[in-house]
Amino acid sequence: MVYELRIYTIYKGRMDAIQNRFNEHTLKIFARLGMKVVNFWIDATGQNKLYYVMEFQDMAQRQRLWEQFKKDSEWIQVKRDSEENGGLIVEKIEEYFMNQAEFFKD
Repeated sequence: MVYELRIYTIYKGRMDAIQNRFNEHTLKIFARLGMKVVNFWIDATGQNKLYYVMEFQDMAQRQRLWEQFKKDSEWIQVKRDSEENGGLIVEKIEEYFMNQAEFFKD
């Protein structure tokens, strides 16, 4: 398995917009496309950041699914609609790829 940690820096005043977009649309699109979100966090220190981890069989699957997501007509419309009146939501996306340590068992 490959795990992807995604860290989103959100524009000031747009935290509600990103949370609504994930809650109402994005997570459902991920599920429809077979993209698995392991967990999701909102920054506890007041920074305008969201964190989430996704699980993939390998990097090839990750690449294929993200490409499908970016081209998905529902996603394109949701993104357009959510940014129409308030402007851009996500300022920066960081991506980190991880393999679970063999010595750790949950």
